[in-house]
Amino acid sequence: MPRNAASFADALNGFNSDSDHNSGASLRIAMVAGESSGDLLGSRVIRSLRAQFPDRKLKLEGIGGAAMQGEGFDSLYPMERLAVMGLIEPLGRLPELLRIRRDLYRRWDESPPAFFLGIDAPDFNLALARRLRKGGLRTAQLVSPTVWAWRQGRVATVARSVDSLLCLFPFEPPFYDEVSLSTTFVGHPLAAELRQVPTRESVRQKLGIDADAPVVALLPGSRGSEVAQLGQSFIEAGRMLRTRDPRRQLIMPAASSERLQQCRELLRGASAESEIRLIEGQSRDAMIAADVVVLASGTATLEAMLLQRPMVIGYRVARMSWALMSRLAVTKFVGLPNILAGGPVVPELLQDALSPSALALEAEILLAHGEDQVKALQPSIAAMERDFDAALGPALEALLALERAH
Repeated sequence: MPRNAASFADALNGFNSDSDHNSGASLRIAMVAGESSGDLLGSRVIRSLRAQFPDRKLKLEGIGGAAMQGEGFDSLYPMERLAVMGLIEPLGRLPELLRIRRDLYRRWDESPPAFFLGIDAPDFNLALARRLRKGGLRTAQLVSPTVWAWRQGRVATVARSVDSLLCLFPFEPPFYDEVSLSTTFVGHPLAAELRQVPTRESVRQKLGIDADAPVVALLPGSRGSEVAQLGQSFIEAGRMLRTRDPRRQLIMPAASSERLQQCRELLRGASAESEIRLIEGQSRDAMIAADVVVLASGTATLEAMLLQRPMVIGYRVARMSWALMSRLAVTKFVGLPNILAGGPVVPELLQDALSPSALALEAEILLAHGEDQVKALQPSIAAMERDFDAALGPALEALLALERAH
């Protein structure tokens, strides 16, 4: 076992008061992920824990999606209930969200796990972590809130809520220099995952796509609210591109069975079922197969960057949410590639600027000159080089070894 894994295991063995140091003793850990990208991160955390504790019975519970559940995680509530975007849209679910958070707090306050790890979903997780921490439970957050983009006042909120913050991007830790908080750049697992991927040719063969056809992938988001806001514009943009060149093939991966049905209804309503191929999952394959990717702002933009696929970003939220977000914003960009690059390398069509014709125009330019964008993003790709799995163990070890003052 590598040194870091061993020391992490020793720290957990020493901390977990519910068990002896005997092989086979159980270790209970609480985690909450709020959407599909967090679910994938959570599954990596679980695999790392299982590798480090082959002789321990892990009890992993909280909220997670299919990826975490596939690793043996017990999701106490459907993750979909937490996946809502914007500032105003969550208000419709506020009573339900408060009830879920209250129930989780009571469960873990009455029967404390070894620690609580929030994975993204900061508006839900930080409030929960703060209450648990006040009761003596050690807490951590994997994925910093986007304090570098807007609502920088959350820096103090994070510091009050968790013992440790694990950051995915190299520019994030300095934002917390003025507060008393342990921050660690652990890297993003996608950086290692995407170093070796199947060839475009093999993926196209797998998906039944012509080897020589120009291909555009349409990814309107993993949340129902995102697909509702973006889906129709993405579909119409795709149809425009195909009208200009019938050889072009359009593919739309749906993040889940729920999104599959939602996208199917949108395609049916637009009479575009024969023009756009809809598939469940396989978003990475769709991006690998594509010459250009049209996608919602979010983790998928980082994935497209690391896959070195030209992209155009589209995003829209409710008008009131946009008005509030615009006032609180501290960066010109919403796309991670542009934030990493420090400039407008990737086209961003936001709110009223988002239209089918604008999306189609930007995609058309990229179909002809996409290599320029890929070249400009090479320094950003290099900056993301960090072994997530190797960095995660020591970061959590530091959390568990921390002596708390009560």
